[in-house]
Amino acid sequence: MCRNIRTLYNFEPPATEAEIQAAALQYVRKVSGYTKPSQVNDAAFHRAVDEIATVTARLLDSLETGAAPKNREEEAAKAKARSARRFAS
Repeated sequence: MCRNIRTLYNFEPPATEAEIQAAALQYVRKVSGYTKPSQVNDAAFHRAVDEIATVTARLLDSLETGAAPKNREEEAAKAKARSARRFAS
């Protein structure tokens, strides 16, 4: 599950709220062990996702770097190349 969490910092354009929410969801799924929580745990699960998304957005807003922002397409191409090397037959 956590393989789907991507680096969100220092990209141009910056990470969207949807990307932050998706990363928070993946994190809570991994930590809780639930893909879909039971009804009794649903509220706690979604509250955790929302809280983690809020903290993540705050973290991304407060980080500073002197490095140039990364290009999403270039980073995706690098990841695809790494995957191809990893799974090459």
